[in-house]
Amino acid sequence: MIDIYDVWFSNIDISDKCKIELLNKFSSKEIWDFSEKNFIQIGILEQYYNRILEVEYRLKLDKYIKYIENKRIELISFKDKKYPNKLKKINNMPPFLYVRGNLENLYDDNIAIIGSRDASEYGKFVARRIAKQIADKNINIVSGLAIGIDKFAHLGALDSNIGKTIAVLGTGVSEKEVYPLENKKIFDKILENNGTIVSEFKLGTAPTKYNFPKRNRIISGLSEKIVVVEAKNKSGSLITVDYALEQGKDVFAVPGNITSKNSEGTNKLIQEGAFVLNNYEDVL
Repeated sequence: MIDIYDVWFSNIDISDKCKIELLNKFSSKEIWDFSEKNFIQIGILEQYYNRILEVEYRLKLDKYIKYIENKRIELISFKDKKYPNKLKKINNMPPFLYVRGNLENLYDDNIAIIGSRDASEYGKFVARRIAKQIADKNINIVSGLAIGIDKFAHLGALDSNIGKTIAVLGTGVSEKEVYPLENKKIFDKILENNGTIVSEFKLGTAPTKYNFPKRNRIISGLSEKIVVVEAKNKSGSLITVDYALEQGKDVFAVPGNITSKNSEGTNKLIQEGAFVLNNYEDVL
């Protein structure tokens, strides 16, 4: 059953921190009924309560809910029992998750496989092979549905007859928002094969350079361990590694050719103490 008030509140462009603070004290329905006076009394910033009170968010609600129901999208608040406990343990947890597909995957044993968008043929081969081998042990593969290593990690999991894969997006979970568009077929296959598409971003969210580093904390948060196949020195994958270390997760890196830029990040991780991944059994 969709909570229309959660749908409304999840759409409002205010900080995650403000949403969590409000929902820790009030239900989304109570917030819906608030006046300017109520917000002032509890000390909410004017710039935030002005947005919450905007009529525009309420006018679009019926159309938005109809789309969610048609696409079988589930909206989960951090107050909901269905919200993964794993994500409650991370800093700046997302107040809401939009989920398509198999919700149960979020609670299972998961391993993230991430890496460079500009992946080498070797990196793509390794990502796909390791992903399939891990998925064959009934462990889900988490990645970000980007081009390069992410794409081949998802494909490896899809190659397995047992394992499933979770794609964490930096956009909304609508088909129209798949980024890059070339991964639309993989998006569809994930849903067809009992996988999961998840995002903290509301429907209609376009890809921006800020969204993808932010979503990386969810990739590591849902995963018990993180595998980096290829990464340049200043790679988005290293942001995920930072989140993983902050969350107390083990990080594995595939050693690479010392003359390749795609190996600079992974080799440095090993130098700094990451586990060396020679084969899939290392991470298991």
